[in-house]
Amino acid sequence: MPGVGSGIAAGVSWAVAGGLAAWAVARVTAADRVRRVEAPVAPLLSFTPPVAAAAPVAALALAVAGRRGPAVTAALSAAALGVVVAPRAARRPQPAASGPVLRVLTVNLLAGRADAGAVVALAGRAGADVLFLQELTGDAVARLKQAGLGDLMPHEVTEFRGGLHGSGIWSRIPLSAVPSPASAARPAAVLELPGGGAVELACVHPRPPKPPWPQGVARWRQQLAALPPPGELPRVLAGDFNATVDHAALRRVLRLGYADAGRQAGNALAPTWGPAGRLPLITIDHVLADRRCAVRASSVHPVPGSDHRAVYAEVQLPGNSRT
Repeated sequence: MPGVGSGIAAGVSWAVAGGLAAWAVARVTAADRVRRVEAPVAPLLSFTPPVAAAAPVAALALAVAGRRGPAVTAALSAAALGVVVAPRAARRPQPAASGPVLRVLTVNLLAGRADAGAVVALAGRAGADVLFLQELTGDAVARLKQAGLGDLMPHEVTEFRGGLHGSGIWSRIPLSAVPSPASAARPAAVLELPGGGAVELACVHPRPPKPPWPQGVARWRQQLAALPPPGELPRVLAGDFNATVDHAALRRVLRLGYADAGRQAGNALAPTWGPAGRLPLITIDHVLADRRCAVRASSVHPVPGSDHRAVYAEVQLPGNSRT
Protein backbone atom coordinates (compact mmCIF):
# COMPACT_ATOMS: atom_id res chain seq x y z
CA MET A 1 0.00 0.00 0.00
CA PRO A 2 2.37 2.70 -1.25
CA GLY A 3 -0.20 5.45 -0.78
CA VAL A 4 -0.46 4.74 2.94
CA GLY A 5 3.32 4.68 3.33
CA SER A 6 3.65 7.95 1.45
CA GLY A 7 0.98 9.53 3.62
CA ILE A 8 2.73 8.45 6.82
CA ALA A 9 6.05 9.82 5.52
CA ALA A 10 4.42 13.12 4.65
CA GLY A 11 2.83 13.30 8.09
CA VAL A 12 6.14 12.61 9.83
CA SER A 13 7.89 15.19 7.65
CA TRP A 14 5.38 17.88 8.50
CA ALA A 15 5.43 16.90 12.17
CA VAL A 16 9.21 17.43 12.28
CA ALA A 17 9.04 20.70 10.35
CA GLY A 18 6.06 21.92 12.36
CA GLY A 19 7.77 21.13 15.63
CA LEU A 20 10.83 23.12 14.60
CA ALA A 21 8.66 26.00 13.43
CA ALA A 22 6.72 26.03 16.71
CA TRP A 23 9.98 26.03 18.67
CA ALA A 24 11.39 28.92 16.62
CA VAL A 25 8.21 30.95 17.02
CA ALA A 26 8.10 30.28 20.77
CA ARG A 27 11.71 31.42 21.19
CA VAL A 28 11.58 34.46 18.91
CA THR A 29 8.30 35.72 20.39
CA ALA A 30 9.33 34.90 24.00
CA ALA A 31 6.24 32.74 24.47
CA ASP A 32 7.43 31.82 27.96
CA ARG A 33 6.20 35.26 29.07
CA VAL A 34 2.62 34.16 28.42
CA ARG A 35 1.16 32.86 31.67
CA ARG A 36 -1.18 30.35 30.01
CA VAL A 37 1.65 28.48 28.30
CA GLU A 38 4.70 29.24 30.43
CA ALA A 39 4.52 25.96 32.37
CA PRO A 40 5.35 23.71 29.38
CA VAL A 41 7.24 26.30 27.33
CA ALA A 42 9.78 27.49 29.91
CA PRO A 43 11.38 24.10 30.61
CA LEU A 44 11.43 23.20 26.91
CA LEU A 45 13.15 26.44 25.86
CA SER A 46 16.15 25.40 27.98
CA PHE A 47 17.00 23.01 25.13
CA THR A 48 16.99 25.63 22.36
CA PRO A 49 20.74 25.35 21.50
CA PRO A 50 20.65 21.57 20.82
CA VAL A 51 17.41 22.01 18.85
CA ALA A 52 19.06 24.83 16.86
CA ALA A 53 21.99 22.52 16.11
CA ALA A 54 19.67 19.74 14.94
CA ALA A 55 17.41 21.95 12.81
CA PRO A 56 19.75 22.33 9.77
CA VAL A 57 20.34 18.58 9.76
CA ALA A 58 16.59 17.97 9.75
CA ALA A 59 16.10 20.49 6.94
CA LEU A 60 18.78 18.81 4.84
CA ALA A 61 17.35 15.35 5.47
CA LEU A 62 13.88 16.51 4.42
CA ALA A 63 15.29 18.11 1.28
CA VAL A 64 17.14 14.92 0.34
CA ALA A 65 13.93 12.97 0.92
CA GLY A 66 12.16 15.24 -1.54
CA ARG A 67 9.84 16.82 1.06
CA ARG A 68 10.03 20.33 -0.33
CA GLY A 69 7.43 22.06 1.86
CA PRO A 70 8.66 20.58 5.15
CA ALA A 71 12.27 21.18 4.10
CA VAL A 72 11.63 24.88 3.46
CA THR A 73 9.76 25.19 6.75
CA ALA A 74 12.57 23.48 8.64
CA ALA A 75 15.21 25.62 6.92
CA LEU A 76 13.44 28.84 7.85
CA SER A 77 13.10 27.60 11.43
CA ALA A 78 16.79 26.71 11.50
CA ALA A 79 17.69 30.20 10.30
CA ALA A 80 15.55 31.85 12.98
CA LEU A 81 17.02 29.69 15.73
CA GLY A 82 20.52 30.31 14.41
CA VAL A 83 20.03 34.06 14.67
CA VAL A 84 19.32 33.84 18.41
CA VAL A 85 21.84 31.09 19.26
CA ALA A 86 24.93 31.61 17.06
CA PRO A 87 26.04 34.96 18.59
CA ARG A 88 26.77 33.17 21.87
CA ALA A 89 29.90 31.71 20.28
CA ALA A 90 31.36 35.14 19.43
CA ARG A 91 33.26 37.30 21.90
CA ARG A 92 31.71 40.69 22.54
CA PRO A 93 33.45 44.07 22.88
CA GLN A 94 34.17 44.93 26.51
CA PRO A 95 33.94 48.22 28.39
CA ALA A 96 37.13 50.05 29.28
CA ALA A 97 37.37 48.76 32.85
CA SER A 98 40.59 49.62 34.66
CA GLY A 99 40.11 48.10 38.12
CA PRO A 100 41.47 44.84 39.53
CA VAL A 101 40.56 41.46 38.00
CA LEU A 102 38.34 39.25 40.15
CA ARG A 103 38.55 35.50 39.46
CA VAL A 104 35.20 33.88 40.17
CA LEU A 105 34.18 30.21 40.37
CA THR A 106 30.66 28.87 40.96
CA VAL A 107 29.67 25.25 41.64
CA ASN A 108 26.38 23.49 42.39
CA LEU A 109 27.32 20.64 44.76
CA LEU A 110 24.29 18.38 44.04
CA ALA A 111 22.96 18.30 47.59
CA GLY A 112 26.50 18.36 48.95
CA ARG A 113 27.54 15.19 47.08
CA ALA A 114 30.22 16.76 44.85
CA ASP A 115 33.80 15.67 45.44
CA ALA A 116 35.09 18.23 47.96
CA GLY A 117 38.73 17.61 47.11
CA ALA A 118 38.04 18.15 43.41
CA VAL A 119 36.22 21.43 44.11
CA VAL A 120 39.07 22.77 46.23
CA ALA A 121 41.66 21.60 43.70
CA LEU A 122 39.78 23.31 40.87
CA ALA A 123 39.58 26.56 42.85
CA GLY A 124 43.31 26.35 43.48
CA ARG A 125 44.25 25.62 39.85
CA ALA A 126 42.03 28.44 38.63
CA GLY A 127 43.50 30.88 41.13
CA ALA A 128 39.94 31.78 42.09
CA ASP A 129 39.54 34.76 44.40
CA VAL A 130 35.90 33.94 45.15
CA LEU A 131 34.00 30.63 45.24
CA PHE A 132 30.18 30.49 45.13
CA LEU A 133 28.59 27.21 46.23
CA GLN A 134 24.96 26.10 45.90
CA GLU A 135 23.16 23.07 47.38
CA LEU A 136 25.55 23.35 50.29
CA THR A 137 25.12 21.11 53.36
CA GLY A 138 26.83 21.08 56.74
CA ASP A 139 28.54 17.81 55.87
CA ALA A 140 29.81 19.30 52.61
CA VAL A 141 31.27 22.27 54.48
CA ALA A 142 33.16 19.91 56.78
CA ARG A 143 34.56 17.96 53.82
CA LEU A 144 35.52 21.12 51.95
CA LYS A 145 37.42 22.44 54.95
CA GLN A 146 39.09 19.07 55.45
CA ALA A 147 40.20 19.31 51.81
CA GLY A 148 41.83 22.67 52.52
CA LEU A 149 39.23 25.24 51.49
CA GLY A 150 39.73 27.22 54.70
CA ASP A 151 43.46 27.54 53.98
CA LEU A 152 42.87 28.52 50.36
CA MET A 153 39.99 30.91 51.10
CA PRO A 154 39.84 31.88 54.78
CA HIS A 155 36.86 34.26 54.49
CA GLU A 156 33.32 32.91 54.22
CA VAL A 157 29.66 33.82 54.37
CA THR A 158 27.14 30.97 54.43
CA GLU A 159 23.41 30.54 54.76
CA PHE A 160 21.50 27.32 55.40
CA ARG A 161 17.77 27.21 54.77
CA GLY A 162 17.23 23.45 54.98
CA GLY A 163 17.06 20.84 52.25
CA LEU A 164 19.00 21.79 49.13
CA HIS A 165 18.88 25.51 49.75
CA GLY A 166 22.15 26.11 51.57
CA SER A 167 24.60 28.42 49.78
CA GLY A 168 27.94 30.00 50.56
CA ILE A 169 30.59 32.41 49.39
CA TRP A 170 34.29 31.78 50.15
CA SER A 171 37.04 34.27 49.38
CA ARG A 172 40.78 34.85 49.56
CA ILE A 173 39.96 38.49 50.24
CA PRO A 174 38.12 39.83 53.31
CA LEU A 175 34.37 40.04 52.88
CA SER A 176 31.43 40.84 55.09
CA ALA A 177 27.82 39.70 54.97
CA VAL A 178 25.18 42.20 53.83
CA PRO A 179 21.38 41.90 53.54
CA SER A 180 20.43 39.72 50.58
CA PRO A 181 18.99 41.70 47.66
CA ALA A 182 16.42 38.96 46.90
CA SER A 183 15.26 35.59 48.19
CA ALA A 184 17.05 33.79 45.35
CA ALA A 185 20.30 35.73 45.93
CA ARG A 186 21.46 34.48 49.31
CA PRO A 187 23.89 34.93 50.88
CA ALA A 188 25.23 38.30 49.81
CA ALA A 189 28.49 39.94 50.80
CA VAL A 190 30.72 42.92 50.11
CA LEU A 191 34.29 42.11 49.22
CA GLU A 192 36.90 44.71 50.20
CA LEU A 193 39.55 44.99 47.50
CA PRO A 194 43.24 45.05 48.51
CA GLY A 195 43.93 48.32 46.71
CA GLY A 196 40.81 49.99 48.04
CA GLY A 197 37.27 49.80 46.79
CA ALA A 198 34.66 47.10 47.02
CA VAL A 199 32.36 44.84 45.03
CA GLU A 200 29.03 43.29 46.04
CA LEU A 201 28.57 39.54 45.59
CA ALA A 202 25.43 37.40 45.70
CA CYS A 203 25.03 33.63 45.36
CA VAL A 204 22.00 32.91 43.19
CA HIS A 205 19.85 29.77 43.25
CA PRO A 206 16.14 30.14 42.43
CA ARG A 207 13.83 27.13 42.52
CA PRO A 208 13.70 25.30 39.15
CA PRO A 209 10.69 25.64 36.83
CA LYS A 210 9.34 22.16 37.51
CA PRO A 211 6.10 20.55 38.79
CA PRO A 212 3.75 21.07 40.43
CA TRP A 213 2.37 23.01 37.47
CA PRO A 214 1.84 25.88 37.13
CA GLN A 215 3.00 26.95 40.59
CA GLY A 216 6.58 25.79 40.07
CA VAL A 217 7.15 27.92 36.99
CA ALA A 218 5.39 30.93 38.53
CA ARG A 219 7.60 30.75 41.63
CA TRP A 220 10.74 30.45 39.44
CA ARG A 221 9.69 33.46 37.38
CA GLN A 222 8.92 35.53 40.48
CA GLN A 223 12.27 34.74 42.09
CA LEU A 224 14.18 35.80 38.99
CA ALA A 225 12.03 38.91 38.64
CA ALA A 226 12.98 39.94 42.19
CA LEU A 227 16.70 40.15 41.39
CA PRO A 228 17.63 43.84 41.59
CA PRO A 229 19.76 45.99 39.26
CA PRO A 230 23.33 46.88 40.24
CA GLY A 231 23.69 49.70 42.72
CA GLU A 232 26.45 52.15 43.48
CA LEU A 233 28.90 49.30 44.01
CA PRO A 234 29.54 46.97 41.08
CA ARG A 235 27.75 43.67 41.68
CA VAL A 236 28.46 40.09 40.60
CA LEU A 237 25.68 37.50 40.69
CA ALA A 238 26.86 33.90 40.36
CA GLY A 239 25.30 30.50 40.75
CA ASP A 240 22.71 28.07 39.43
CA PHE A 241 20.02 30.31 37.93
CA ASN A 242 17.96 27.34 36.68
CA ALA A 243 17.53 29.46 33.55
CA THR A 244 19.21 29.91 30.20
CA VAL A 245 19.47 33.02 28.06
CA ASP A 246 16.63 31.53 26.01
CA HIS A 247 14.32 32.36 28.91
CA ALA A 248 12.70 35.78 28.91
CA ALA A 249 13.03 35.85 32.71
CA LEU A 250 16.83 35.70 32.56
CA ARG A 251 17.05 38.14 29.67
CA ARG A 252 15.07 40.57 31.83
CA VAL A 253 17.72 40.25 34.55
CA LEU A 254 20.43 41.01 32.00
CA ARG A 255 18.58 44.13 30.89
CA LEU A 256 18.78 45.44 34.46
CA GLY A 257 22.47 46.10 33.87
CA TYR A 258 24.24 42.73 33.94
CA ALA A 259 26.30 40.87 31.37
CA ASP A 260 26.56 37.08 31.20
CA ALA A 261 30.25 36.17 31.39
CA GLY A 262 29.86 33.25 29.00
CA ARG A 263 28.19 35.43 26.37
CA GLN A 264 30.78 38.16 26.78
CA ALA A 265 33.63 35.68 26.30
CA GLY A 266 31.99 33.79 23.42
CA ASN A 267 31.59 30.66 25.52
CA ALA A 268 27.86 30.71 26.23
CA LEU A 269 27.10 27.51 24.30
CA ALA A 270 29.07 25.39 26.77
CA PRO A 271 26.39 23.41 28.68
CA THR A 272 26.59 23.25 32.47
CA TRP A 273 23.90 20.76 33.52
CA GLY A 274 22.86 17.25 32.56
CA PRO A 275 21.76 14.02 34.25
CA ALA A 276 24.47 12.73 36.59
CA GLY A 277 27.04 10.65 34.76
CA ARG A 278 26.03 11.90 31.32
CA LEU A 279 27.07 14.74 29.05
CA PRO A 280 25.68 18.14 30.07
CA LEU A 281 22.79 19.42 27.98
CA ILE A 282 21.80 22.96 28.99
CA THR A 283 23.45 26.13 30.27
CA ILE A 284 21.81 27.15 33.54
CA ASP A 285 24.85 28.11 35.66
CA HIS A 286 26.10 31.65 35.13
CA VAL A 287 28.32 34.44 36.30
CA LEU A 288 26.54 37.75 35.73
CA ALA A 289 28.72 40.82 36.06
CA ASP A 290 27.73 44.45 36.31
CA ARG A 291 27.94 45.89 32.79
CA ARG A 292 30.51 48.38 34.01
CA CYS A 293 32.87 45.39 34.36
CA ALA A 294 34.84 43.73 31.57
CA VAL A 295 34.88 39.94 31.20
CA ARG A 296 38.38 38.75 30.35
CA ALA A 297 37.73 34.98 30.30
CA SER A 298 35.06 32.35 30.94
CA SER A 299 35.22 28.55 30.99
CA VAL A 300 33.27 25.48 32.14
CA HIS A 301 34.75 22.56 34.11
CA PRO A 302 33.48 19.10 35.15
CA VAL A 303 33.03 18.44 38.86
CA PRO A 304 33.06 14.77 40.00
CA GLY A 305 29.98 13.87 42.00
CA SER A 306 27.83 16.74 40.70
CA ASP A 307 25.37 16.93 37.82
CA HIS A 308 26.51 20.53 37.23
CA ARG A 309 29.73 21.82 35.76
CA ALA A 310 31.61 24.65 37.40
CA VAL A 311 31.68 28.06 35.74
CA TYR A 312 34.83 30.18 35.96
CA ALA A 313 35.10 33.83 34.95
CA GLU A 314 37.65 36.60 35.12
CA VAL A 315 35.89 39.91 35.72
CA GLN A 316 37.77 43.20 35.58
CA LEU A 317 36.10 45.74 37.82
CA PRO A 318 35.55 49.37 36.83
CA GLY A 319 38.17 51.79 38.00
CA ASN A 320 35.65 53.68 40.15
CA SER A 321 34.66 50.68 42.29
CA ARG A 322 35.85 52.52 45.40
CA THR A 323 33.05 53.55 47.74
